[in-house]
Order: sequence, then C-alpha cells, then structure tokens
Amino acid sequence: MPELDTDLRSIQEVRNLAVAARQAQREFFHFSQEQVDKVCAAMADAAYRESARLGQMATDETTYGVPAHKRVKNEFSSKFLWDSLKDVKTVGVIRRDDAKKIVEIGWPVGVLAGFTPSTNPTSTAMFKVLIAVKARNAMIISPHPSAVKCTSETVRVMAEAGERAGMPKGLISSLTTVTMPALNELMKHWAVSMLIATGGEAVVRAAHSSGKPAIGVGPGNVPVYVDRSADIPQAADLIVKSKSFDWSTICASEQSVVADSPIAAQLQAEMEKRGAYFMDDAQSAAMSKIIHQANGLPNPKAVGKSPQALAQMAGISVPSNARVLIGKLKGVGPEYPLSREKLTSVLGWYVADGWEKGCERCIELLKFGGDGHTLSIHCRDENVIMQFGLEKPAFRIVVNTMATLGAVGFTTNLDPSMTLATGGIGGGVFSENISVKHVLNVKRVAWGVRDWNPESSAGAERSPQRSDASDAQIEEVVQRVLAELRSR
Repeated sequence: MPELDTDLRSIQEVRNLAVAARQAQREFFHFSQEQVDKVCAAMADAAYRESARLGQMATDETTYGVPAHKRVKNEFSSKFLWDSLKDVKTVGVIRRDDAKKIVEIGWPVGVLAGFTPSTNPTSTAMFKVLIAVKARNAMIISPHPSAVKCTSETVRVMAEAGERAGMPKGLISSLTTVTMPALNELMKHWAVSMLIATGGEAVVRAAHSSGKPAIGVGPGNVPVYVDRSADIPQAADLIVKSKSFDWSTICASEQSVVADSPIAAQLQAEMEKRGAYFMDDAQSAAMSKIIHQANGLPNPKAVGKSPQALAQMAGISVPSNARVLIGKLKGVGPEYPLSREKLTSVLGWYVADGWEKGCERCIELLKFGGDGHTLSIHCRDENVIMQFGLEKPAFRIVVNTMATLGAVGFTTNLDPSMTLATGGIGGGVFSENISVKHVLNVKRVAWGVRDWNPESSAGAERSPQRSDASDAQIEEVVQRVLAELRSR
C-alpha cells in the first residue's frame, strides 16, 4: 500500500487525536478537584523544570528571540500561572450565594483546540494546556508550522507528567504534522467543542469563521505615552528593558513611544544611556523596507531579531551595544511603516505637546492595527492616568511598568495569560486576559424567591422553601451522583 500524502496523514492525525481526546475527557470528567489539581501540578512542575531546554529549542527552531528570555516566559506560563490557579474551584460546587439562593457548579466545555504562535510557541502551549485541564477539558495543541518540534515536545513533557499523576492518556496532545487541511479539520471536527487562537490574523479569522465557539485575539500596536510628570529615568529604563525582552516577540510589547514635549529630549538621552539607538532618516527608511511584507504584516525574517541582525539585513550600521532601534516619525499610517506593529527590536518615536495631544496620537496608533489590545503610560499625575483609562480604545492600560510583562500579568496583578483578548473593538468576544474561567462552563441551581401574580404588574416577594444544606452536604450529593455515573 503506497504511503499517504502529507495532507492526508495530517488529517488522519487530527481525527485520531480528536476522538482520543473526547474519550479521555469523558473519563476525566469524573475526576475530583483534588485529582484534577494533582494532574495540573505535575504538569506545571515538569514544564517548569524543562523551561530552559524548551526555551532554547524554541529559539533554535524559529530563530526568534533570546533563549534566556524564553525561559522566563516558560517559567511564567508554568509555575507562576499554576500558583495563580491552584486554589480556583472548577469541580462540583464552585460558589454558593445564600442571599440570592443560587448554587454554581463547574462544568467542562469539552475538547479544546489551541492554536499557538511561532513567537511564543512553548509558553503559550503550557498556558493553554494548564487552563484547559484545570477546568477538566481536553486540549489539542496545533503548533505554528515553524515551531512544531519545540511545541510538540512541550506538550509531550506535560502529557507524560500528567499521565504519571493519573491523567487519562490522550487528554492533551499536539499535532506533529501541520497542514492547512489539518487545521481546517481540527477547527470543524465533531469532537472539538471550542477553539482558542493565538497567533496571526489568518488563523484568528479562520477560527472565528469555523462555526465553533472561538476565543481569538487581535494584533497589538502598543503605544507608550511618557508624561511630563513621569519619573523619566525609570520610564526610559523600563521601556528599553521591555522592548528588548525576547526581542519584542510578545504582542504587548511597546511599538511606539509618544513623548510629552517638555521631557522628550531628557527621555531620549536617558534611553540612549540604556542602549537605545536613534536612527537617522536614511537608516529609518532602510529599516522600513525590511520590517514588513508588502501586505503590511510583519516580515518573518525580521521578527524577534537583535538590532545588529536587523541592521545587517537593512544594510546599515548600528552600535554593537544597541538594544533597541528607534525611528522618529511624523505621522501614522501605511506611509509610515514603522508606525505599524513591529514584532522585533524597533520602536517608533513621536513628540506631543501635552497629554491631550499625546492621547490623540495614542488613539491613532491603536486604531492603526491595535484596537482593544494594550496601552502603556508612564505618569505620576492620577488625573492624566484616569483620562487615558477612560478614553483609550485598549482593554489593558499598564502604568509605570514594562508593557511586555505587565500586560501578561507578570509585573501587574492582571490574570497571568499568554492570550490577551481585545474585546468587540478588536474583533473578539472577551476583553480580559484569557484564563481558566473562560474555558469553564457554570451551571446554576436557583431557588424561587418571589411569586408571580398575572393580575399584578410586579411579583410579590415571598419566603421560599429554604435549603439548609451545607456546602459539605451539597458536595456529598454531587460525589454520590458522580459515583453512580461512573458505575454505569
């Protein structure tokens, strides 16, 4: 029998994994909270231990970013994430409101398909696996074609650890042959209940068009406004650190600086001290030609590269100690390529006279490819901070911190996440950092609290039959029902 073509083999792999995931998830459905948490803790520990190796694999395979920084992202998406999730209830009775007479019960969605990007391939896989399994879902990871080895190895490490802790085999898996027919099959397979798409516009658009419930995230074109009231040396330090972190492969990294005019010269000088190199007009023009493709999307060859590597591509010379390249711009739009999202170590630069003008420029930048995503502000004037919060079309506004690590919840108290939703204005359903609550269905048991009189326009309050059962008694009933289901 002749060997199957690659596209046919990839489709069959999807079908095999989806059916196996569905069978495993049906078994996993009966696990207690303690059993679920034991599995998740084992997977988080295994991923954390392998963070450095998997980070190196990601850089080697994709050529993007810095291995040490990818290790940090892996540690964030394993141990740091699990620490934030471990006490969250997802099984049985998860909340009880005695005043409203409502009991809430956690319920899994089913089999999830998670699409991961080439820029953060291992950390995003860790994140999606953990939030899925914490809610008793199965997860099939679909890697970016340029990151199949490191992503599938990440899933293998976690699957083996989870299975040693009692997880059903097949609950989490990764595609190893990635083709367009395989992606289409995964998005539409009968066993798959929900899609979570993190990556380029094409895969997010396809997920939203699949007919399945989908969580998709839009691009980030993050402005960072530096107000005259800011601590300028601190702002300069944080911006350079953030933009150079993993060579700007997190979509929440700063893309353009908007400097308040009275402090613009000082900010430039402080950034230069820390490794920012301001290109002249000719250098900026050369850089503009290599950063993006003809369609305006990032050039894969330039993504996640050091200033020196970019300079070599563009045919210009930059200092050997440069950590960030900056091009001064006069406007926003297609005629100013450096005003787009740049998933590499290049920033745009604007000067605005006062926070009102700075506000207008930030809105321009967000609307040019970053609606709903993230905005950063360095400021000590609470009024200005709140004006930005009230007016900007961004659902993460991080203050006096690194945008890169602040938006994902590392240097802020936002929910730790590698999938940053952009709300309705960004083409999504949610506007938060995606977490376990977004992949957990909740059933509600509600007691009657008022009568309805057809001859009256309003319901009459009454004293309902009260339920005096304790949480322990309710949980006992839940466990008895589950035991009966297992025995059938």
